[in-house]
Amino acid sequence: MSSVAGGNRMVVVWRFAAATTLIMLAFAMSAPVLAVSLQQAGASPSAVGLFAMLPFLMIGVLIPLVPRVIARWGVVRTYRAGCLLDLAGAALYALTDHWLPWSLGSVITGIGAAALWNATEALLAREAPPAQRGRVMGLYQTSLGASLAIGPFLPGLLGWGARPVLWAGAALVALCCGMAAAIPARSTREPPPGQAGTWEAMRTVPLLVLIAFSGGVFEAGLGSVSAAHASAMGLQLSAAATVAGAIGVGSFACQYPAGLAADRFALRNVFTVAALLLLASSIAAGFIAQAPWLLWCVGVVWGAVGGALYTLTMVEVAHVFAGRATAGGAAAMITGYTAGGTAGPVATGAALQYAGVAGMATVLGLLAVATLVAARSVRD
Repeated sequence: MSSVAGGNRMVVVWRFAAATTLIMLAFAMSAPVLAVSLQQAGASPSAVGLFAMLPFLMIGVLIPLVPRVIARWGVVRTYRAGCLLDLAGAALYALTDHWLPWSLGSVITGIGAAALWNATEALLAREAPPAQRGRVMGLYQTSLGASLAIGPFLPGLLGWGARPVLWAGAALVALCCGMAAAIPARSTREPPPGQAGTWEAMRTVPLLVLIAFSGGVFEAGLGSVSAAHASAMGLQLSAAATVAGAIGVGSFACQYPAGLAADRFALRNVFTVAALLLLASSIAAGFIAQAPWLLWCVGVVWGAVGGALYTLTMVEVAHVFAGRATAGGAAAMITGYTAGGTAGPVATGAALQYAGVAGMATVLGLLAVATLVAARSVRD
């Protein structure tokens, strides 16, 4: 009976995962279009980076509080609230044409994303069979990577301008609201009382949080700035957005293999290889001015390894916090990842503006070295 109940719970979790994947597709469609539109309106790389930072800033600030909200409202109600907030943000993108309401939309979207993200991943970490955690996490992250890969290419493939893309993003989020409303409120188990919170989990595994931070910078923090830089190099909107798409392609391709590696090899070694790849790609990024095609190549690596780092940290959290603090441990990794997604656009945008591609490569290279040091601390 318990295995049947566990199977039923996993069905519900995959329904959550499907809705989250569609919301990620809406974000992946809209974010580079918004960034390129701002750049074409005269915004500097730093300003574009600050705008791209806003959703991740809100997630980073609020995610430590989400486990308390889940404990009070339950997973389903928390997830539904997140979907409605994301819909409000997407509607502001589609209905307006100014940086101020767009910024407000980014803030609202970030608040909603904090709720639905923690709810989905905490459930996944708790319900996945221990021997297959890497596969389950890898499959889920692969679906998110597919959204990141497909979304930025849709404007060019469909021949759409900015406004139709933003309306399509809002329609996808509305669909997800309907999916969330159809999930019964009592279809999931709630965690037992006395679970450790986000801050306690972060104090337990601080270097793992650093690795998650690095994953956020490379996977989530470089798409908008890279697309805006490609636009500044003379590419049209649809072509410039494909730089963010290259990051998504890398993320999609590497998530499931990373999960399989986590089930088969020592996580310390897997993390170390990932950090070395980040260091090599950061060095290569210093030569983008001489070989612009490198922007797409390093983008694939950034997405692949950045996404893999996050998947691997979630697998490690499921092992370290098995039976306790699952929501807090997941929230700690999300906090680290979103802090990277927040800091990445600002730091790389400023480095690009004031020191060119060499400055951006230096910032990313230093982070890759820090990731390598943290990787060696992970248990065998």
